[in-house]
Order: sequence, then structure tokens, then C-alpha cells
Amino acid sequence: MARFRFELGPVPLHHQVYLDLRSALDTGEWRPGDLLPPERQLAGRYGCSLITVRRALGELAREGRLERTRGRGTTVLPPRIERDFGGTMSFTEEMQDRGLDPETKLIAARPESAGEVVAAALRIEPGSPTLYLERLRAAAGEPLLLEQVHLPAERFPGLLASDLEHGSLYDLLTARYGTRIVRAREALEPVLLRAREARLLGQKPRAPALLIEGTAFGEDGAPVEFARSFVRGDRTRYYVERSVIVGPGRSRARHAERELVATGRQGRR
Repeated sequence: MARFRFELGPVPLHHQVYLDLRSALDTGEWRPGDLLPPERQLAGRYGCSLITVRRALGELAREGRLERTRGRGTTVLPPRIERDFGGTMSFTEEMQDRGLDPETKLIAARPESAGEVVAAALRIEPGSPTLYLERLRAAAGEPLLLEQVHLPAERFPGLLASDLEHGSLYDLLTARYGTRIVRAREALEPVLLRAREARLLGQKPRAPALLIEGTAFGEDGAPVEFARSFVRGDRTRYYVERSVIVGPGRSRARHAERELVATGRQGRR
């Protein structure tokens, strides 16, 4: 006996099923790791066809709420962690604010000679000494992102001997070296993880991820850091909040937007 009543109108049946299933997930009727009832049982729950149920499940799978596996069924996935791309909180602060236990694991810390890309970003000569840091950032015991950071060695002597697994790197640069990061210019690009990055992030090779690449600047306007971060696409979602002005103020808004692009965003690692 179907317990669900469809509403007559322009909303397709499969989307109504999708909305009800999403509400059930949000309220905890099924929790992460649970298997959803078989498709036929769900079709009976809603009094609809298998095709309607499959389309609804497909929408939830595309959103990362469910994982459909042949022979096993449909599994509820943990909700993605939302991060404010324009925010100023460090990774540690953001995770703590969400009630998650943050953790940093140092993968590599070594001196390197700057290649052409790093040298151009840091405005130094190719071959100049740099410091390379690679850190795996996790929350609630689950790896979320892999940071690969390049810093000019002459500006931060002795940094590699510091504790790089606890606390904010930017706080360390400020407290020990008097270098405060005030802005950053970053670009986002969807990528497929290579085998090494995938292994560190607990993913399969060629799993989708987000690459955040950018340069951070100090108060003197000089570049301080060039970094690449690989972010798991299945567990993290970034959002940006922006102001929209329609009408006479649009030209001023466009000017403000150009200024924002020119200055980048402030942030902390």
C-alpha cells in the first residue's frame, strides 16, 4: 500500500520522489552506510514505476548523497562538507566550527630548487632555493585534501624544523617570521587524480577531484606561497556568496568585481 500521495501539477513524478527521499535522508530515516530498500520496495512505497524510482535515485547519486553498486544495492553516503571559498578561516577553524575533529599529517618537508612555474609564481629566479611542504588534511579521521606548498627559502630560514602538523601554517609565518598573508589569487579546476594523490586521499586512480592552485601575498605585496591543493570531489563542496546589483548600479558592481578579481581573496591555511 503506497503511503505517498503525488501532487498534480508541473512537478514530474520522479522529482517528487527525489524530494521525499532527500527529506528522508536529511531527517535521518536512513543514515550514512545504510542500504536503501530495494527499488521494487521503494516503488511500492510511492506507488509508482521502477523507472520513476530509478530516475529519483539517479538524481541523488549525482548529488553524492547515494552510491549505487550493481549486486549490492544503494548505499547512503555521508553528506558533503561545505566550505566557504571566500572565507578567512583556516582549515582547522572551519572543521572545528562544523564539529569535526581536524587532523594534519606531514607527508613531505624538504628543500627544492624552483622550477619555472614555481619561480614565476614566487617572482624568483629558476633554480632558486625553496621549501616544499606536502600535508594531508583530514576531518573526523577522513582525508579531505592534499596540500603541496612552495615557499621562498631565504624568507623562512629554519622553517622545516618547525612543527608543521599542528596549528596554522599562516599563523606560524606571522608569529615567527613577521610575514602576514593578506590576500591570495586562486584558480579552481576539475581534475582526475593520479595514482599517488588518489592513494593518499583514499580514492581510486582517476577519481574526480578539485585542484585549487594559487599564490598568496604578504603585506609588502610580495608573493609568499605558491600552492596546489587536491580536494576530494565526493566529500567536499565549495560555495561562494556574492552580491548582485541590477539596474543603474550594475556598472559599479562590475567595477567592484574587477577589483575583487585583481586583489584575490584573503584566507588562511
